[in-house]
Amino acid sequence: MHQTEIWLLLDSRDLGGIESHVSQLAQGLGQAGLVPRVLFWADYGDHPLRTALDQAGIAHETLAGGFGGLCRALRRRRPAVLHTHGYKAGILGRLAARLAGRPVVSTFHAGEPGTGRLRLYVELDRLTARLGRRIAVSAAIAKTLPAPVALIANFVALPDAAQLAGPHDRVGFVGRLSFEKGPDLFCALAQRLPGQRLTVYGDGPMRAELEARHGAEVTFLGRVVPMAPHWPEIGLLVMSSRHEGLPLAALEAMAHGVPVAAFAVGGLPDVIEPGHNGFLAPAGDLEALATAIDGWTKLPPDARAALGQHARATIAERFSVTRGIAAVLQEYRAAGAAI
Repeated sequence: MHQTEIWLLLDSRDLGGIESHVSQLAQGLGQAGLVPRVLFWADYGDHPLRTALDQAGIAHETLAGGFGGLCRALRRRRPAVLHTHGYKAGILGRLAARLAGRPVVSTFHAGEPGTGRLRLYVELDRLTARLGRRIAVSAAIAKTLPAPVALIANFVALPDAAQLAGPHDRVGFVGRLSFEKGPDLFCALAQRLPGQRLTVYGDGPMRAELEARHGAEVTFLGRVVPMAPHWPEIGLLVMSSRHEGLPLAALEAMAHGVPVAAFAVGGLPDVIEPGHNGFLAPAGDLEALATAIDGWTKLPPDARAALGQHARATIAERFSVTRGIAAVLQEYRAAGAAI
């Protein structure tokens, strides 16, 4: 086994923020001269992340044998470090790495507390966090974890000029149609913004209900993979989330020159400077969010263009792949990885 192989472990059924981050992280590690390998905890059928990894030339595999299989693989193949993503991968991965004597680092992505069984898993994830080095993608998440915690924001690659947003009026929502992401709040904006083009890119458990209720005033495009070719269609991204970590959709939009209007939750206030690269509204305040969107629609073209340019500059200066990978490698070394 290559001595610089990095294992990125996750339990995933679909493509979302964690999966997008893992893909970007794997590509960045490869560019840094390391050998990333993505490990799926289980096989749930066709997965768009596998396709993306294949296209990028990133090795991946599905674990066999559950927890015991992971322990045996870590002992036998001895990767430089195991890096977990998500609560299930974190809980089991940290335990397995400790038993196998391998360095382990966990990134904590989720800002929502969860409900029912999920809430228990989230709590167990945080209770076992001391078993490895800890990375949080936002200051709000870092506060929920035992110190020390490395605050390393998500990062994205800057697309070339041909992929940048154009002068469009479309207001978009991009993400999973689930309660914590607030797609119902986005759709409710239609009543406050009559005549505005509202478009949803995404799928999830709330889609059928939302489309039945708002289909006449909101366009539902379903899950779009990859999203990159569609960012230029959007003039303004709206993040109506109830809970967040640091959403990749916001960073990707800004990298493409699309400003973001969002509720001030999770790490979004650390990224968005109101009036400079986007807009913020108090959490859950639909009237304030609608006012911000309406204000954007009334801006002259040069002011809209400036917002997009500033959004892209924010990513280049603070959320670049080079900067993010350097910080992650520092945590790998601090965990004991010989890289």
